[in-house]
Amino acid sequence: MRAGSGRLYVAVAAGGFRRYATYRAATAAGVFTNTVFGLILVYTYLALWEENPQLGGYDQAQAVTFVWLGQALLAALAIGGGGFEDELMERIRTGDIAVDLYRPADLQLWWLAADLGRAVFQLLGRGVVPFAFGSLFFPVALPGEASRWAAFLVAVVLAAAVSFALRYLVALSAFWLMDGTGVTQMAWLAGFFCSGMLLPLNVFPGALGEVVRMLPWSSLLQAPADVLLGEADALGTFVFQAAWAVALLAVGRLTQSAATRRVVVQGG
Repeated sequence: MRAGSGRLYVAVAAGGFRRYATYRAATAAGVFTNTVFGLILVYTYLALWEENPQLGGYDQAQAVTFVWLGQALLAALAIGGGGFEDELMERIRTGDIAVDLYRPADLQLWWLAADLGRAVFQLLGRGVVPFAFGSLFFPVALPGEASRWAAFLVAVVLAAAVSFALRYLVALSAFWLMDGTGVTQMAWLAGFFCSGMLLPLNVFPGALGEVVRMLPWSSLLQAPADVLLGEADALGTFVFQAAWAVALLAVGRLTQSAATRRVVVQGG
């Protein structure tokens, strides 16, 4: 990538950050919502772990930490929606995507940069306060080593790449579908169920647990959480996440190429 191109995508990412930073009321509402849902989940988890103190291999403090990590990463990784995908699907539906294709920039990298800027803001704007609240008022298991926190941040960056790649494929489905609402909702359900947002994937029994831990959605919450909690090898986790990110981005690139040819055929 040329230096000029690199500066372009940095500017796009900065623009994505500034764009979401303007929605102060929405950010405050999101912080409140994440905190409330965190409280609901924490007390549910406390009841579950009271009955089974080592459920899923976590102790009670680790389970509580898992909840607040989920609330911190929910908006940043757009696990329940709220990312770029709705805007991109609307541009495809209206035909405005033709303007994007004429830009002197790569379509996939443009939206990746914009989404990373959004993710950084949501992590800082909506994630830090609920996590800090949970850490202050509930027993949590946080590491004291800076190296573990650094590894966790690397895992979060890789999680953001996997999340983008999944949602980019969802958005590109609009080239073939008149309405992408169904695909979007299915992606949300898969994200919540298979990322660990409802329950840690370690709790899932037998073959189901093995399968969901191998799916890309486990890179979003379960993988970073296990790195922070010391329940997974950091290097192995990075390799797993990076492999999914590369594979999904490559599929997105191929799908984008096919979709572009479709636009040309339709005269768009």
